[in-house]
Amino acid sequence: MTDRLACICAHIPQAKIFADVGCDHGYCTKYVLDNGLCERAYACDVSAACLEKARTLLKDEIAAGRCVPVCADGLEGLAEQPDCVLCAGMGGEEIVRIFSKRPLPARFVFQPMKNSEKVRRFLLARGARLTLDTTFSDAGKFYDLIAGEGTGGDAYSEFEYRYGRDNLKAPGRAFLGKVSSEAETLRGALRGVAAGRQREELLARLHELEDIADAIEEYL
Repeated sequence: MTDRLACICAHIPQAKIFADVGCDHGYCTKYVLDNGLCERAYACDVSAACLEKARTLLKDEIAAGRCVPVCADGLEGLAEQPDCVLCAGMGGEEIVRIFSKRPLPARFVFQPMKNSEKVRRFLLARGARLTLDTTFSDAGKFYDLIAGEGTGGDAYSEFEYRYGRDNLKAPGRAFLGKVSSEAETLRGALRGVAAGRQREELLARLHELEDIADAIEEYL
């Protein structure tokens, strides 16, 4: 299991029915079952080829009735409503699309590969409460991890929507690395942009990132 998956798994809460949407090889589902975090797990993937990998890894759990493999889009085709859902390794817009079709689960753990801000805005607009909203790193790459509950409500500032509440309250090295990487990307982009509105917007974004990086370094 990679450090990325280990970090995700460490934040999966106890549940009766767990669903791993976009399960790929099924490593997270295996972790949840091995550690007694649920009574029954659904390993879901829209790709039959990916799901076959999970079937192989989870063959004993499937035979025992503890795991149900489902080849479907999102949560379609599940025989029961999971009270905890994991979505890791897919785009933020895909996560929003999946949950736009149904009520939010009681608990969720999301690791969007991009568009984290859209996920935060969607969840809070639906009345969710975020209990974890942070950045971590693995092999030089940076990932956002967003977890919480489907009810309870929450309110974010514009900065929290953009960067994640926990990153702003207690920033770590991973968040600093992500901010610094984004700033460097913007510096490169600015070299090819002439004067005008686009350049002004990029400069404003760069200055924001530089200010955040300075504040993190002081905090650390």
